[in-house]
Amino acid sequence: MKSLSTTNPITSFANHWRDYLEITKPKVVLLLVFTAMVGMALAVPAWPPLQEAFFGSLGIGLASASAAAINHVIDQRIDAEMGRTKNRPLPQGHLSTQQCLMFAFSLGVIAMIMLVVLVNPLTAVLTFLSLIGYAVVYTVYLKRATPQNIVIGGAAGAMPPVLGWAAVTGEVTAGALLLFLIVFIWTPPHFWALAIHRRDDYAKVDIPMLPVTHGVAFTRLQILLYTILLLIVTLFPYLIGMSGPLYLAAAVILGAMFMYHVIKMFNEKNEKQPMKTFVFSINYLMWLFAVMLVDHYVPHFIRLFS
Repeated sequence: MKSLSTTNPITSFANHWRDYLEITKPKVVLLLVFTAMVGMALAVPAWPPLQEAFFGSLGIGLASASAAAINHVIDQRIDAEMGRTKNRPLPQGHLSTQQCLMFAFSLGVIAMIMLVVLVNPLTAVLTFLSLIGYAVVYTVYLKRATPQNIVIGGAAGAMPPVLGWAAVTGEVTAGALLLFLIVFIWTPPHFWALAIHRRDDYAKVDIPMLPVTHGVAFTRLQILLYTILLLIVTLFPYLIGMSGPLYLAAAVILGAMFMYHVIKMFNEKNEKQPMKTFVFSINYLMWLFAVMLVDHYVPHFIRLFS
């Protein structure tokens, strides 16, 4: 076990930079920032303004990393008891609570200053509320209070496209809210698939995830219903003219693939399918937003080379 005794924050970071990176949940943050960047692109007819896009993405990413670090601090007790999380830096003693909180506070302050000064106050306020929503409201209260925790708390995780939209326009319009809705509806089937796979871990630490409180069969049904709703919602960017036929084709194909994974979960003998569905759901969101981005710029490239 690494020593925690250090009086120099710079030395501490140099010695434990991998641990600091891990508590920011970098893969999750990258996906969030990507959806924010897509929100920026779709918010304007052509290319988003460079300063707002760059510092907006960076500020949103730093704020998301700050929220993730706070989540590690609050959940360190249950993380130590769960197989999926017991090797995280805090349960292993690689970092102290104080180190993590100072790191999270530093990231959060830098993010807020950056967004206020170099982007706009609206984006800073919405980003701060999202940080509090995930790190405090969801992690401290909702996660331990209700089996609908991931549904209600998912609002914070669905905010990045709205934050990106606000960063380059200074406002929140219907298009931004539609992107929010897609991520919001995607979150329950995404996370409940993992919760089915890890239901024994959650039961052991008294976290009322849906498979623990209502059983696997009920959770599968909820995943199916939310996935059907997701397929419907993902058609709306095309129906309102925000996206074109390329996006529509991708939304239908990706939705069918998601549904295929969900239906396979109803085979109780296939114990690995919930985790496969969880992994696919991450790729689903990434591909859906990537095609949305490509679809948005296809007309520009056609005009450029015609």
